[in-house]
Amino acid sequence: MANNVDSFNSTFMKTKILSFLVTLLAIGLGLSQNAHGVTPPPDGGYPGRNTAEGDNALLSLTNGTENTAVGLSALANNKTGSFNTAIGAGALLANTVGENTATGARALLNNTTGDSNTAEGAFALMNNTRGNSDTAIGDSALFSNTTGNGNTANGANSLYSNANGGSNTAIGVGALIANVRGNSNTANGASALLSNTSGSSNIALGAGAGANVSTASNVICIGTAGQNTNNSCYIGQVFGTLSPGGTAVFINSNGKLGTLTSSRRFKEDIKPMKRASEAIFALKPVKFHYKKEIDPHGIQQFGLVAEEVEQVNPDLVVRDNDGKTYSVRYDQINAMLLNEFLKEHRKVQEQETTIAELKSDAAKQQATISELKKGMETVAARLREQDAKIQKVNTQLEMSNSAQQVAVSDW
Repeated sequence: MANNVDSFNSTFMKTKILSFLVTLLAIGLGLSQNAHGVTPPPDGGYPGRNTAEGDNALLSLTNGTENTAVGLSALANNKTGSFNTAIGAGALLANTVGENTATGARALLNNTTGDSNTAEGAFALMNNTRGNSDTAIGDSALFSNTTGNGNTANGANSLYSNANGGSNTAIGVGALIANVRGNSNTANGASALLSNTSGSSNIALGAGAGANVSTASNVICIGTAGQNTNNSCYIGQVFGTLSPGGTAVFINSNGKLGTLTSSRRFKEDIKPMKRASEAIFALKPVKFHYKKEIDPHGIQQFGLVAEEVEQVNPDLVVRDNDGKTYSVRYDQINAMLLNEFLKEHRKVQEQETTIAELKSDAAKQQATISELKKGMETVAARLREQDAKIQKVNTQLEMSNSAQQVAVSDW
């Protein structure tokens, strides 16, 4: 778009400079003729620094000055208008005012009181009657314009149907071709905004961009056909395109695009979050469907209700241009969740350390118990040995006693 505008501006300036030089030359020739009385005057040269070539060219001229008419009936009805240039059969035929430029057969054919118009191309601005400051470059560009002001059409059939819409800019073949009364539209690309009839303040960049916009206003379409929805923006070649290692793009209520940064270079008053993140425990996650006009497919959604989040912490919501609650700052909630996770993680680590210590103590106790058990088993074994010895002694004593009793009895 910039190249087209620069090219146009360059051409415009060159034309202005050339026109200025031609004017100076004409004035010089006029003075020379008056001084030297050249007779007859040069072919096509008339008083008032006017030039006319062709049947009925400048036919009705009376007091107009510095007009140039070349072609059948070019500027035929102009009487007092000045600084007009008409090149082509029927160019500026009905014109009565000044500072119009028409190059091409029937260019600005019906213009009567519109001034400061430029038409280059056959039938360009052909039906304009009193529209001002319009520029049409290309065959049939701004063909239907009658009273629209400040339009720029560059490309065959661009703004073809525009009748009274103003301040539109169409660059490309067929750009804004169907526009009838829409105002302040910008279409850059072949067939850009081709369906727009009455929508205003729309912007379409790229061939076929904004093709689905017809009556909606304030729509931006870049490289995509978009939708006929007021106050919307569509950008092509983004959805489904991967950007590994990139970062999410955010937009504020003023329409400014940007990304979040985590660098310390952009931060101040940095403090630990501590208990501030505990606010998330009061949030109420919900499932829902967007209204039909937003999502006709009714896809199941999961999230939070911004008004409910605002009651918990007003800093966690995004507001619209009117200051009304609009959305939730989910990225902030994610950071809060991380803080709570880390807090719980530290608790788990502490618990694991305690458990490990308890296990270590238990292991030591178990070892002590095992040693005690072994000691007790040793003692028990020794006791059993003692019992066995005692039992043996008792048995021997019993046998000895029995023997003594028998001996006494026999004696």
